[in-house]
Amino acid sequence: MDIQDFLIQGEGREEDKRQAWDLFQQAYEQQMRRELEEAVTLYKQSLSTHPTAEAYTFLGWTYSWMGRIDEAIEECHKAIAQDPDFGNPYNDIGAYLIEKGEFDEAIPWFQKAIQAKRYESPAYPHLNLGRVYERKGNWTEAIDSYKKALTLDSNYTLARKALGRLVSSLN
Repeated sequence: MDIQDFLIQGEGREEDKRQAWDLFQQAYEQQMRRELEEAVTLYKQSLSTHPTAEAYTFLGWTYSWMGRIDEAIEECHKAIAQDPDFGNPYNDIGAYLIEKGEFDEAIPWFQKAIQAKRYESPAYPHLNLGRVYERKGNWTEAIDSYKKALTLDSNYTLARKALGRLVSSLN
């Protein structure tokens, strides 16, 4: 993602969008340093300056790192309301539902992520859908999902390992 994503989203002054972008970048840096409370504060400042689906999604991701899964899901819903074409929050909701053990509930979220018009990592929901199918014992669907992930990103190591592990366990 780059500043162009922020500059084209919604109404607002360019100055506010640039400030929101700067705050978003600072928040992300703090998140990667595991300074999670500071990241939350900065994401919220970014959102109050200029709300974007990305900032809501990344705030949710930060909450998930803090073990605050329900709040993470809530932020993803805000992201979807902000930009229904952005795929990340759909995938993230599905991933958070897996963490909660709600496998059947996760499936439609991954399917929505797969259909999203704007998603930089479309292989992710296929991998996650494969994880759900594998947990449910739907081996064929899991294998198909892992293969689709690899079709979209041939270097996706997690998908390659999951597919190899599953196929070898069935032989």
